[in-house]
Amino acid sequence: MHGMRTATVTRTTRETAISVTVDLDGTGRSDISTGLGFLDHMLEQLSRHSLMDLRLHAKGDIHIDGHHTTEDCALALGQAISQALGNRLGIQRYGSALIPMDEALTQVALDLSNRPFLVWNVPLTRDKLGDIDTELFKEWFQAFSQTGGITLHVATHYGENNHHIVESCYKGLAKALRMAWTIDPRQASQVPSTKGVLGSLGDSAPSA
Repeated sequence: MHGMRTATVTRTTRETAISVTVDLDGTGRSDISTGLGFLDHMLEQLSRHSLMDLRLHAKGDIHIDGHHTTEDCALALGQAISQALGNRLGIQRYGSALIPMDEALTQVALDLSNRPFLVWNVPLTRDKLGDIDTELFKEWFQAFSQTGGITLHVATHYGENNHHIVESCYKGLAKALRMAWTIDPRQASQVPSTKGVLGSLGDSAPSA
């Protein structure tokens, strides 16, 4: 009834060349290569726990640093997910998850509203995780919410190990996305909004 919720996006700039293919109704298979090992690991977690099939290959100017590659991967992935969602007909729309990872506990709540907004309350105490600056994780979530059309709140309640904290953020995002984009059979032919439409990225007036 809803067709295949898949999309492919390519993004090429002077700084990066990225190709992304998603299948929202997959089985969590992934084929990821960004040149940044820790980012690869996080995207594999996102795929596995959302059950989204994800192929993402990126080549970027990581000889400078990881900023452009990290941000542009998020921009391309958010765009691909938004395209796969189409008019967002029949989706649950809202999703949330509370994810423990050893000593860390993170909560993610989101609305596939087509109105991008990020609230990021994730304290990190290290400058780097593997080959990536920890400040770039906020940049990733910001870019992802922007092109994905997602109102996204991420809050770590407590935690000490920065690896555990960041991984709980991505796993929480995965579980919340899976909940939100699941089709509700009771409203399968309807947009989940009292206005009958979810606001587009260019709308000046939000929809409820």
